[in-house]
Amino acid sequence: MARGKRGLISVAVTVVCAVTVLAVPGTAFAAGAPEPAPAPTPSASASASASPAAGTDRELEAVRERLDTLYREAASATDAYNAAEEKAKEQSRQLAELAKKIAEGKEKLADLKARAGAAARAHYRSGGLPPEARLVLSDDPGAFLDGTGRVLQGQRATKHLIDETKRTQQDLEQYSADAASHWKKLEANRKAKAAARKKIEKQIAQAEKLESELEKEEKERLAELERAAARKAQDDWLGTGVLDDADGPATTAGEQAVKYATAQIGKPYEWGAEGPGSYDCSGLTSQAWASAGRVIPRTSQEQWKQLRRVDVTDMRPGDLVIYFDDASHVGLYVGDGTIVHAPRPGRDITLAGAGSMPILGVVRPDAG
Repeated sequence: MARGKRGLISVAVTVVCAVTVLAVPGTAFAAGAPEPAPAPTPSASASASASPAAGTDRELEAVRERLDTLYREAASATDAYNAAEEKAKEQSRQLAELAKKIAEGKEKLADLKARAGAAARAHYRSGGLPPEARLVLSDDPGAFLDGTGRVLQGQRATKHLIDETKRTQQDLEQYSADAASHWKKLEANRKAKAAARKKIEKQIAQAEKLESELEKEEKERLAELERAAARKAQDDWLGTGVLDDADGPATTAGEQAVKYATAQIGKPYEWGAEGPGSYDCSGLTSQAWASAGRVIPRTSQEQWKQLRRVDVTDMRPGDLVIYFDDASHVGLYVGDGTIVHAPRPGRDITLAGAGSMPILGVVRPDAG
């Protein structure tokens, strides 16, 4: 780390740990002026020269941990945003259906009222006399009796018309109540989306600010520390023998999902995206399986909740590996202990060790 930038990295690291900040570049960490010291021995000189590097790695490791936390929080908020987005889409669809039913119901009600009006006018034209009186006044009693049968049929039809009108009116009232309820839910989901978006943008901005305060050499060293941590986690995971009996054959659908996901390697991560130019983690896995003809939940949390869980030792290519306690990340297993995933903002879709992050569990989108 350059001496002139030690203040910058120290400021970044104070977010996560107590770091002594140099008052002026070039001053010592200890307070006050140092006492004259005898010439250092070779071993002492070696130890002193190693301390800044060791301190730098400790500081960068703290930065790495803070970045992991910020991006994980952003990922969790992204899942909340995607879930709200899916709910909003469903509410909008249901509202559209209800609007159609309401329009059809109003049209039907208008027709029923018109028919009821016609029946009332016909009754009025008959004079409204009781059947006995009309029988006495009729010149043709036989024809009257035939007409009476038709009248009875008309009365039954009129009753049916009235009943149908009442049912249609009740349906319209229910549709209106349902629409009001769905509208409230839609508004709630819109607010949830807005809150999630705000949190995502805040966490990403903090992470980007933290990274921007690093020099080029520090960023390179930070990347090395990230790779080293991932390698160690993967080696420790493989060392448990978890994959000794795994890697069963993929189904045809699983092969297609793997083919689709790996074809996206190199495309950027973008929160809320489902392709084709960019993806977030669950956008990639859901679209991979959509390409195989299987519709699965949009978010990693819902994928974890709704899809069938399998033991890690039984996973096969095409299965989804869910990460972290809150199921905020997901990758698609491609075999040989490897996943393809969309990591986080600022990174591209890539291959990674399946055990390079804390595994919550494995789910299987297809049968078998």
